[in-house]
Amino acid sequence: MTGPTTRRGDRASYVSANEVAERAGVSRSAVSRTFSGAGSVAPATRRKVLKAAEELGYHANMLARGLVGEPSKIVCLIAADVGQPYHSAMIDKVTRQLQLHGKVAMIINTGGDEDSVSQALRQSLHYRAEASVVLSGAPPAKLVQSCLSNGQRVVLVNRDDDAEGVERIRIDNTVACREALALLRRAGCTRLVCVSSQARTTSITSREEAFSEAAAELGIEIDVTRIGPTSYDTGLESARVLLGRSNPPDGVFCVTDLLAFGFMDAARNIFGIDIPGDLCVIGFDDVPQARWSAYELTTFRQPMDEMVERIAEILTSDSSGSDSAFEVLPVWRKTVRMG
Repeated sequence: MTGPTTRRGDRASYVSANEVAERAGVSRSAVSRTFSGAGSVAPATRRKVLKAAEELGYHANMLARGLVGEPSKIVCLIAADVGQPYHSAMIDKVTRQLQLHGKVAMIINTGGDEDSVSQALRQSLHYRAEASVVLSGAPPAKLVQSCLSNGQRVVLVNRDDDAEGVERIRIDNTVACREALALLRRAGCTRLVCVSSQARTTSITSREEAFSEAAAELGIEIDVTRIGPTSYDTGLESARVLLGRSNPPDGVFCVTDLLAFGFMDAARNIFGIDIPGDLCVIGFDDVPQARWSAYELTTFRQPMDEMVERIAEILTSDSSGSDSAFEVLPVWRKTVRMG
């Protein structure tokens, strides 16, 4: 364990645990137990160690703990598109919750594809992280098992994986998408489309498929458009294409709120379409911007607070292989007319 740098001649170096032990007049192991929480330390000894550490400006090196087999308290958050409203809100809540439990969050920004997620998991092993929370992408089963066999916890959020020992947190997209279809039909919409993206993540594909299957069961044909990535611009361009047709849709289900925002802005500003008078739009996620007066978007809310609390529970318990499913709730605002 080491602390902040101090000047020794012309070279900066770290204050060591040995120096703290010498200043406090205690053993090196007493310093280690004081900062690691492993083993008992007499109150008087603890006070001496903390006093010496403060005088020297010492702080424990948490990375070094992992190298000697102790829990590093590092939790890797593996995510893609971190600038998107949903992902940024999720990361904000997860990091705050982890800090409350004495964990250190390390964010690895990936491309979401298998290769980049694999590289991120390998990094988590290099840093001796005690857990990885995969928010984006689908890691290979073999690499997940490698993490588990090295004593690392792996939490998959809205991912498809049946690996034994993995913790899963997911939402029920099927029920929500069926309800989205019902809301549009109740509003009198007959020309329905699903605006999706080329990002073939579990969340995106499951919503797209659930909406399409629900429509097929009722004998309703719908268009599914995947023009680009999951972005505002893709929503905008999707509207340009779909609303420019001779027989444009009157009901739209967007698999994320961000796509819906772009679609709505194009509908209003380019085509002069009234929402919800001439066009009903439904999103998914209920990001903060969905409440803005410019959108007031009817959408589906993921119980993010409850999901984050469950992540914290998993990482502070001895559970193994749990599967937690959460209900998604509809949020009725002003982009779907009353039937």
